[in-house]
Amino acid sequence: MSLAVRTAVFPDDVPGIAALDTAFTTSQVYEVGVSGDRIALTLRDVDKPLTKRFPLDDLEDPDRPYDTAWVATESETIIGFAATSHTAWNRRLALWHLYVSPAHRGRGVARALLQSVEEHARRLGARHIWLETSSLNAPGVAAYRALGFSLSGVDVTLYDGTPAEGEVALFFSKPVAP
Repeated sequence: MSLAVRTAVFPDDVPGIAALDTAFTTSQVYEVGVSGDRIALTLRDVDKPLTKRFPLDDLEDPDRPYDTAWVATESETIIGFAATSHTAWNRRLALWHLYVSPAHRGRGVARALLQSVEEHARRLGARHIWLETSSLNAPGVAAYRALGFSLSGVDVTLYDGTPAEGEVALFFSKPVAP
């Protein structure tokens, strides 16, 4: 695999990014328990595997929440995408998107994208990288943990009234190495 990571070019890269399959299928989900100041994530089996697809509906939005993005390519085909925004007051770099096409998952593409994200974070003086995912995304949680992220919080009401109602928002962070 001849993997390359470069800064995304908008609007030129939009068709390739939009073509990424952001879906995952899982036979396990996280049950979230909150008691006082304690948070517990427990994997539980589901009756039948479920598939969820995350939308990439902000690619052409001039008010999209991220300001910097990268694509991973193989033979000039986009196979991965990461997008971030920086908040100066708390020195946080928010990771809005991190997607790799299913055929390329488990091959170091996310790690390569995250390396570019971390280099950007260091240039900005960010102290940590922060992300949000769903309690249904057990494969994503495993990947984030393998990439050095740790659970930093949950929100049991964030998705109320949205298509993700019933899911719990899981927040992960990772310190930025100097």
